Amino acid sequence: MLTVTTRVTGVPASPSSDAAAVKPISATNSPFPLEPTNRRRLLHAAVSLSAAAITLTLPAEIAEARGLFQMPPFRLINRYYLVRAGESEYEDMGIINTNPVAKTSVDNGLSDKGKKQTVKAALKLKAMGACDDGCWIWPSITQRAYQAAEVIAAVNGISRSYIVPEYSFLDARGLGGYEGRSLEVVSEVYASDTVSPRNKPPPIDDGTPSESVEDVFVRVTQLMSILETQYSGETVIIVSPDSDNLTVLQAGLVGLDLRRHHELSFEPGEVRFVDINSIPAYKQPASAVYKCLNPPSCT
Repeated sequence: MLTVTTRVTGVPASPSSDAAAVKPISATNSPFPLEPTNRRRLLHAAVSLSAAAITLTLPAEIAEARGLFQMPPFRLINRYYLVRAGESEYEDMGIINTNPVAKTSVDNGLSDKGKKQTVKAALKLKAMGACDDGCWIWPSITQRAYQAAEVIAAVNGISRSYIVPEYSFLDARGLGGYEGRSLEVVSEVYASDTVSPRNKPPPIDDGTPSESVEDVFVRVTQLMSILETQYSGETVIIVSPDSDNLTVLQAGLVGLDLRRHHELSFEPGEVRFVDINSIPAYKQPASAVYKCLNPPSCT
């Protein structure tokens, strides 16, 4: 509410007057009757003063909005390392296992070879100085990925409280009807991906999702949106149970056609730093740079 205090020259204020005794001047009690036109002018003046007061109370700088993440990104707030967990027990047996129901199973943990691969990954991160100034480790809750995160934390001297398990966005890509089959048939999936990023593996009724490249792209974009909103200027190590999450994410970051994501394939235990120089310069959409110089006639 805007309060306007008016002092009339020649009318002394009462010595005993206080805020409770002051009555707002109105058209009925004013010693100078107001015409309708004057009332309108007073209203306009009050609105103008209110607007000015609001303007003066605004901060000099408005906080930048964050959270709407796009691929390729306009910029990255944080530094990122991408890590594929070491070989799993199922991978050691040459069997496809992507059903999320089994992702926390002990059988989905690291094989002996996978543990060695993960130690090498942790040592590489240490050599790269990934956690010299602290870091956050974001692994999939999938058994092998979380085990890998624990190894990375131990080798790099990071408290387990900095391990943040991710419950769905980093699930291994669901391969549907290929579930339980030999790893060799994964080549059929990638052949299908090169035709269209919307192609899905054949469905199955055991609860294993059939995910296209675009389905994975949606998940990893959501993950990056969370990370870029939750942290600022931090180092984040993303630990995935499979290669596809990371190849689709990297393809999105560098603007590579998603049909070619497999060209960026990660080996078990592989580590990559996301180099901001690999991210193409942001281009504004046509709608953002369009100007109408002669409205309403625009060309």
